[in-house]
Amino acid sequence: MNKKILEFLKDDDGQTATEYILLLAVVALIIFKFKDAVQDRLTGDNGIISNVFNKADDIINQLQ
Repeated sequence: MNKKILEFLKDDDGQTATEYILLLAVVALIIFKFKDAVQDRLTGDNGIISNVFNKADDIINQLQ
């Protein structure tokens, strides 16, 4: 019985899946923690998306 338990503890085939799940949980926690700051940075008045579309509008207006 002890031999089987030691073999199970030394077997690290499933360890990579566990590590990926833990990493995913940490990333999800970070996203939920900073959700409002990231959303404001992306879609706020001076957000990245607004800047991209404003620059695209400027380029289109220059071409016309």
